[in-house]
Amino acid sequence: MATQYGQHRLLEIIPGALIWTTLVFAVVFSFVAPAVAIVFIIVFDLYWLFRVIYFVLYLFYSWRRYHQEVAVDWFSELQKISDWQKVYHVIFLPTYKESHEIMKAALLALKTSTYPTKQMIVVLAGEERDAAHFRQSAERLVREFDGVFFKLLTTIHPANLSDEIPGKGSNLHWSGNEVKKTIDALAIPYEHIVASAFDIDTIAHPQYFARLTHAFLTTPNPLRTSYQPVTTFSNNIWSATAPVRVASFGTTFWMLTELSRSERMWTFSSHSMPWQMLVDVGFWEKDMVSEDSRIFLQGLLHYHGDYRVTPIFLPVSMDAVSGKTYLDSLKALYKQQRRWAWGVEHFPYMVPKFLKDKQMPLRIKVKYVFNHVEGMYTWATAPILIFILGYLPLFVSHEASSVLVAVTPFTLEWIMRLAMIGVLTSGILSMTMLPGRPAHVKKGTWIVMIVQWAVLPITFVLFGSLPAIDAQTRLMLGKYLGFNVTKKERN
Repeated sequence: MATQYGQHRLLEIIPGALIWTTLVFAVVFSFVAPAVAIVFIIVFDLYWLFRVIYFVLYLFYSWRRYHQEVAVDWFSELQKISDWQKVYHVIFLPTYKESHEIMKAALLALKTSTYPTKQMIVVLAGEERDAAHFRQSAERLVREFDGVFFKLLTTIHPANLSDEIPGKGSNLHWSGNEVKKTIDALAIPYEHIVASAFDIDTIAHPQYFARLTHAFLTTPNPLRTSYQPVTTFSNNIWSATAPVRVASFGTTFWMLTELSRSERMWTFSSHSMPWQMLVDVGFWEKDMVSEDSRIFLQGLLHYHGDYRVTPIFLPVSMDAVSGKTYLDSLKALYKQQRRWAWGVEHFPYMVPKFLKDKQMPLRIKVKYVFNHVEGMYTWATAPILIFILGYLPLFVSHEASSVLVAVTPFTLEWIMRLAMIGVLTSGILSMTMLPGRPAHVKKGTWIVMIVQWAVLPITFVLFGSLPAIDAQTRLMLGKYLGFNVTKKERN
């Protein structure tokens, strides 16, 4: 197992311990001190209502920005800036066992970009564990896209290297170092290069690289920021199951709210960053799972807090998880959410480094530790406390005549009604972000797209709380999680 795990066992235990202490106390106090449990639940639900309200406000703001920026001709705006042609893009496309069609679709999306493809270095990053299949597909793609890009490179990440976890992070670590050799040979200045780490199923908006270049050339200190687009899962959303669709839109809406609060953001999934930063930090770490957010943390640490995320309100679309059967798709969704929740591994990593870093301002350390812990904690506990344990003290309480017991159901009911604003908002806005309905999909599916939001509470618990508890409990117990590849299947 990778060397970074197990070095700070107490810190690995803390997030899971917070969760289980809360859940156990909620159950125990429901029996021994129901009044205390009821007060805690009401306070927690009020806190959650507050979060729902500001979620809706930030979501509306970002949704509006999203539609405004999609309507802009960013390449025309970019051409107003002198020397824009100096910017090159390196696009990493790590792949493992994906079909030729999915790999080709990613390249076709890049080909249709409004930004000149002759200023793109595209990297197909395969795995030795899938070498035969990868070489066959890569050779076909190199022939099919001959002359389209400035460079179309292929790399193969060797298997069984020491101190690695097989997965996207270790693949990117290898391919990044390999691509650096090409860039050095071409003598392209590092400060003129923007790198993008995309999942192989990522379909970038045609204006994305023009908008990204515009941001890179107009943002103050552009080498000290990553660039985060809107993450959507629209490639196969019409054929996904209802719980998968709800979870996918939930992730997109979470990302939209984060983009409007960029001062607290980490990078997530497919995103972009300065090549100079990657070189400075030694590329992606190869012995952990959550490489998409860890690379931001690497930059934050290397520059002693002088690193941030710049929002890009344009979409990059990926596949929603799928399976051969309905049950397979639900299993895949659970594993995907658990892998994302494994981002809790950053807590025992960053705390010791923050303590050692005397140059990073204290406010930045406190901000990122608090946001990380609070986010992971509420992810795991909130749905269970609200939808399940919140009513337990009322069921077991023998103080039927108590005023508190009598008014609590009414109070909780109204809090939940007000919190439904978030559900209604999500349902309405999701309809405005759907891609066109494919011809093979029945018209009646529109009704399902609306009704599916009724399963949101169940989705919150089964594919929100439970995988988050699973991930944090594994870290607490030292049962470290490996990288789970999300299968890409399209009709």
